[in-house]
Amino acid sequence: MVHIVKPGETLAIIAMNYRVSLRRLQRANPGVGRVHPGQHLLIPGLPHHSSIPYHIEVSVKKRTLALYKGGKFSKIFPIAVGKMLTGTPTGEYVIVNREPNPGGPFGVMWLSLSRAGYGIHGTNNPSSIGKAVSHGCIRMHNKDVLELASIVPNGTKVIIRN
Repeated sequence: MVHIVKPGETLAIIAMNYRVSLRRLQRANPGVGRVHPGQHLLIPGLPHHSSIPYHIEVSVKKRTLALYKGGKFSKIFPIAVGKMLTGTPTGEYVIVNREPNPGGPFGVMWLSLSRAGYGIHGTNNPSSIGKAVSHGCIRMHNKDVLELASIVPNGTKVIIRN
């Protein structure tokens, strides 16, 4: 997969966001020392999202997660989003890994986004769906996150909009 460097990012930040070691990121991009906005970096271990027929669009305002296949709308799910102060980060990310039964408040599945500390996950508090209550993650009903995780592979693009 290819990452386009954003302002303020360093190799260390990019490695952390994609959960790869700095050494592995450097090996995948020989000769790259410092990075600059707009630069393209190869992220090892993830397929290029152009080869994945799915993408996800999250509307923070509507509190919905829409799944698309081949650019066509497929299904919509209700979600919970971040509180006003912490907020759900907008932008374009990818699913970098997943963990079934992560424990705690994360329900039955955790899908990590390419921004450290953020993900799409289930919940042990289903009454929170439809509200702005999380620390920034996207919460789904457990049955919905399991369905989503069974469809989309790692490397799937996730676009989060206000």
